[in-house]
Amino acid sequence: MNRPDPVIAVLTKAEAGGVRGAELAALHRRLRQLGERQAGLLPGKVLEPLADLPCLDELPEPPPGRARDVLDQLVVVKLNGGLGTSMGLAGPKSLLEVKPGTSFLDVVATQVLAARARYGARLPLVLMNSAATRGPSREALRRYDGLGVPGVPLDFLQGREPKIRADDLQPVRWPADPQLEWCPPGHGDIYTALAATGTLDALLGAGLRYAFVSNSDNLGALADVRLAAWLAAQQVPFALEAVRGTPADRKGGHLARYQGRVVLRETAQVPGGDTSFTDVERWRWYNTNNVWIDLRALSELQAADPASPALPLIVNRETVDPRDPASTPVIQLESAMGAAIGSIPGARAVQVPRSRFAPVKASDDLLVVRSDAYELSSDGQMRPRFDGPGPVVTLDKRFYKLLPDFEQRFPAGPPSLRRCRRFAVGGDVTFGAGIVAVGDVRVAGPRHVADGEVLGG
Repeated sequence: MNRPDPVIAVLTKAEAGGVRGAELAALHRRLRQLGERQAGLLPGKVLEPLADLPCLDELPEPPPGRARDVLDQLVVVKLNGGLGTSMGLAGPKSLLEVKPGTSFLDVVATQVLAARARYGARLPLVLMNSAATRGPSREALRRYDGLGVPGVPLDFLQGREPKIRADDLQPVRWPADPQLEWCPPGHGDIYTALAATGTLDALLGAGLRYAFVSNSDNLGALADVRLAAWLAAQQVPFALEAVRGTPADRKGGHLARYQGRVVLRETAQVPGGDTSFTDVERWRWYNTNNVWIDLRALSELQAADPASPALPLIVNRETVDPRDPASTPVIQLESAMGAAIGSIPGARAVQVPRSRFAPVKASDDLLVVRSDAYELSSDGQMRPRFDGPGPVVTLDKRFYKLLPDFEQRFPAGPPSLRRCRRFAVGGDVTFGAGIVAVGDVRVAGPRHVADGEVLGG
């Protein structure tokens, strides 16, 4: 029996599952890209490093009236679809505590309300949720009176697409849990999701011209009025914030020059055997996933091509049940939001300080943010208290990857890390109260670190 054409089969399942318009067009493009030779790969040998970038710290603060006007046209969008399953969470990752009694979403709401009070601007907050995060996240924000802005939706839903069998590229079937047959198409989905949900038209209709987009787990990503004013004055259609690379960014996406244009290369785009990716001295600028978008320019792009902007393909190889490595191997067709820098004419990258980039992707990052390396101010700013690039934490995944295991081993809270450069833990180690880590610290288990012990230094 002949199998149906994979492209037609995937598109048919997607359309039957409710994928429409711009999102269906973008999926069709990714399927075509999958058929290309070395689909989604960017070898280091074809790339060139970038020179210096314009610097946020050199941009002027606009006068108060101009600051209010530009922020009145800005919407803050937070990518909030993640469940934190890699950390063993069942609910929205953004509801995880980062400081005692305070979640990511609490900090985000506080930041937005504080900026409104300072500048007297509307500055709406909009979440890009998944179906699983929408209810709990909206409920968590109900405690903040006045957070919603009339005429502006509080959230919109990210898209989804079928997972594809790795062997024959047909849509995977998983009767044990049909929801696992679907996946989000990466955060590059935001552009078509804005259009498909009607959110882009709603924002423009409310007089909002620009969007500042970042991950909800990056608490350093505040709406900086200097960048907003620069975007408007220079008529920049798209801007990507970048930081100077450090060893902590060795797995992050970096910027490079390819065929005369700036591109973003993610881990999944590195061919096997290519060791160049981790060279933070060669690839100096790393993606923060903080982007600024001219919504009118995006609307004009999508009027010509509903699947705009055209983004490079990222092929993510998984199993249909990510908790079961023996389940059917699948590929997920994804794209990266920041990759739009390579496809939107006039797009720019700008250098920002490390304080704007403190994402929490794993328990390693969570330990740093919960520690005294960062201080949370009353206006929601997560201020670093360390000198230099900050501590690099490496915890043994066998014992610290999942949040319950992690918290069991730090029952009295994290150690002091503000004077620590590296904190590496191998084996099963539990930590008492008042631990201080200084310099380069390596702890091997099994072991219990007693209350008040000073490690390193």
